[in-house]
Amino acid sequence: MNSINDFNIVVIGAGPAGCQCARSLAKLGYKILLVEQHETFQKNDFSSAATPQETLDKFNLPKTVVGSSWQKISIVTTNINHTWASSKTLGAVLNFAKLREFLAGEVETYGGKVWMGCRYTKHFQENGKTIVEMRRFGGKKFTVSTEVLVDATGPARAVMYDKKNRQPQFLTAAGIEYLIEVEPREYDKYANDLIFFLGHKWMPKGYSWIFPMEPEKQRLKIGVARFNLEHKQIVETKSMRWYLELLIQDYMKLEKYKLIDTHGSTVKYSVGLKDIYYQDNIIAIGDAVSTINMLGGEGIRHGMENAERASKYIEKYLNKHLSSFRPYQREMQIRYTLKWNISEQMGRRRYMQDSDDLIDKGVKYLKSLTVEDMMNILFEYNFQKLYKGLGKYIQRKLKLGWQQINNLFCFR
Repeated sequence: MNSINDFNIVVIGAGPAGCQCARSLAKLGYKILLVEQHETFQKNDFSSAATPQETLDKFNLPKTVVGSSWQKISIVTTNINHTWASSKTLGAVLNFAKLREFLAGEVETYGGKVWMGCRYTKHFQENGKTIVEMRRFGGKKFTVSTEVLVDATGPARAVMYDKKNRQPQFLTAAGIEYLIEVEPREYDKYANDLIFFLGHKWMPKGYSWIFPMEPEKQRLKIGVARFNLEHKQIVETKSMRWYLELLIQDYMKLEKYKLIDTHGSTVKYSVGLKDIYYQDNIIAIGDAVSTINMLGGEGIRHGMENAERASKYIEKYLNKHLSSFRPYQREMQIRYTLKWNISEQMGRRRYMQDSDDLIDKGVKYLKSLTVEDMMNILFEYNFQKLYKGLGKYIQRKLKLGWQQINNLFCFR
């Protein structure tokens, strides 16, 4: 490759998956181009990015990408609430913009190129090469050539799907989030705690949250997410902003706060993981192949893990040890299908079917579990842990029943 615009790999999309893929391959010495449509990483800072502590170690992430740490998980429903707490740090809320900025910086450190403000328009074959056409922000179109093209455009799936490709059935959800600044005494109430809200009061057809962020600035992230499906019991809902304000006014009871930023996004999850994973020398990663988990909306860690695995297949492909990316698709589907299908079904039932009474019963059942059990369920999708509390839950119900019987006879 003699031309300055010829690359081994071109990655379209500088989200966590795209950045991690480019980072891994640049470290191996490949000539790589990472393309981002926005001019800065602050322009699409749309993720809350809560993740277990192990993520920082696994991907060698510095403290500079951490917005805040947490050691508690709380669930608040329409009628009840419960907190699972640990004496040690359980995880971090990542600063989404700083995370991607760091990863992109690593790409450049290892010799790769990062072009900001460039939008992908199309690709085509010419003289045995894959030509990628892009347009700079406010400028003209230009082209580069590549041996491998990576679709890391998230839910847009801009590279893998065009008008000729029929897209699979998607489960979609939309979210919106406020970044607010509060008084120190108010911030202390929510420091170190991931708070999730379930139930028809707080967010019908979805869930909402309060996450700590930037303790030195007393900032919090308050968000809501809603699935675009019909609920079996709820007919009418308010706007997502209405439910954000409900959290601020009714739950937090804030009299004074400063709104720093408002951002939102839409996710599209392929039901049954029917996405197109590859096409000739094109490979899709991250949310473009539904690595986001639809039960709790966690996507960053899974996208980065997927990117790591994809980069190994890309290396083999470039070294002529693979003739196609079919083994990559097979591994991803084996790895994700079962847990993701279970998570999807649990999410559909919780968010689209259950009454407040059933949601409350579910949280009461979870009270008997340890914080370690909750981490296993929420972040490792080890749903067998749910059965652990069954015995204690039944014991509590029996004890309550006997107490009611005794009270009845004592009254008589």
